[in-house]
Amino acid sequence: MRAVLPAIARPLLEPKLPNELEVSWFAKPAEANAMIADADVAWVDMQPTSLTADAIRAAGPTLRWVSTLYAGLDAFPLDLLRERGITLTNGAGVTAVAVAEYAVLGVLAAAKRFDEVVRMRDRREWPWDAPGKIELPGTRALIVGYGTIGRLIGERLRAFGVEVTGVTRSGRDGTLAADGWRDRIGDYDWLILAAPSTEATKTLIGARELAAMKPGAWLINIARGDMIDGDALLAALADGPMAGAFLDPTEPEPLPHDHPLWAAPNALISMHLSGRSQTGMFARAAALFLDNLHAFRLGRPMRNVVDLHAGY
Repeated sequence: MRAVLPAIARPLLEPKLPNELEVSWFAKPAEANAMIADADVAWVDMQPTSLTADAIRAAGPTLRWVSTLYAGLDAFPLDLLRERGITLTNGAGVTAVAVAEYAVLGVLAAAKRFDEVVRMRDRREWPWDAPGKIELPGTRALIVGYGTIGRLIGERLRAFGVEVTGVTRSGRDGTLAADGWRDRIGDYDWLILAAPSTEATKTLIGARELAAMKPGAWLINIARGDMIDGDALLAALADGPMAGAFLDPTEPEPLPHDHPLWAAPNALISMHLSGRSQTGMFARAAALFLDNLHAFRLGRPMRNVVDLHAGY
């Protein structure tokens, strides 16, 4: 059995790999594209993720399993994997804590307008009043996408006294169903996007949803930038009922230097750093890979197997 694996994870993986596994370690995209040609197993994560997709497309007929530490799979050639019967396992949970913490950071920064505090500090000003005065107890959050990350966000916000409602496709466990949350947007102070990126979630938030937001409410996005209609968001930030938006991802990425979103009022942008704001990502990803490799070799069920039709 042959595998192509990232050189950056070699110290974490190599001592624990089975002796019969023939491994090629890649450090550059061209190496991954060449090595995957005769691999049975591939972990070829690269940035941008379009490079990962290119490597998968270069795979030969022996490829049976692709592992990724990414939870979002919008850049992956899912149709190709589906046609060839290749199993894909993702990194759901690997970055969940860090991303959930960033969502809470966004809520707190918006509530206290800590962006304005930092600007005052940079100007060496000493204000006699606070720019943000929202106290979290008694506020309400609607979390669209109540999976692993969404539930972690909910747990943390409840600790601050926030009333939390989740949104799932089925409306399970007291959440709102996918067809029942839009009419409730105006009831919430925080609209938080944590859903997986699929064709169904593109421009999930448009002019209608933004116009329905409660006056003074904030939009918090830690999912994908394309879940929000960019033109509608710019219009709402300039002249809508919402107070502002905390945006970890944007569309496009990187955001061009002259993009109007940089100058939009009350737009807090964190350059898609949420998943990278941690020290243990590769250790967790390596442990997940090793567990799945053991299961793969024994023909047992693996963790985080992706539904290639649903996209997550």
